[in-house]
Amino acid sequence: MADRAAIRQTLIELMEADTGENYANLDDSKKLREELGLDSVDVVSIVSQIERHFRIRLSQDELLKLVSVGDLLDLMIAKVTALPPTQAA
Repeated sequence: MADRAAIRQTLIELMEADTGENYANLDDSKKLREELGLDSVDVVSIVSQIERHFRIRLSQDELLKLVSVGDLLDLMIAKVTALPPTQAA
C-alpha cells in the first residue's frame, strides 16, 4: 500500500506532466482552482490520469467535493487502500 507521501509525489508528477507547471511545494491546504489555477479541463485531465495510474474510479459526486490538495489526497488514499492487494498500484 502506498503511503501519503508516495501518493502526493505521484500526484505532483501527474499534475506537472499535465500542466507544465512546477508543484514541488504542493501543500494540503492549497486550493485546486483558486491557488493552483487549475480550471475544470485541468482537473478532469488530472483526475483521468489519476484513475489510470492507480486503477481507481472517482465519481462525479466525489469530484464536486474536492476543494484542496488535501481533499484530493484523502480521496485518493481512501480509494487506493480500498483496492484488493492484487490491484493496488
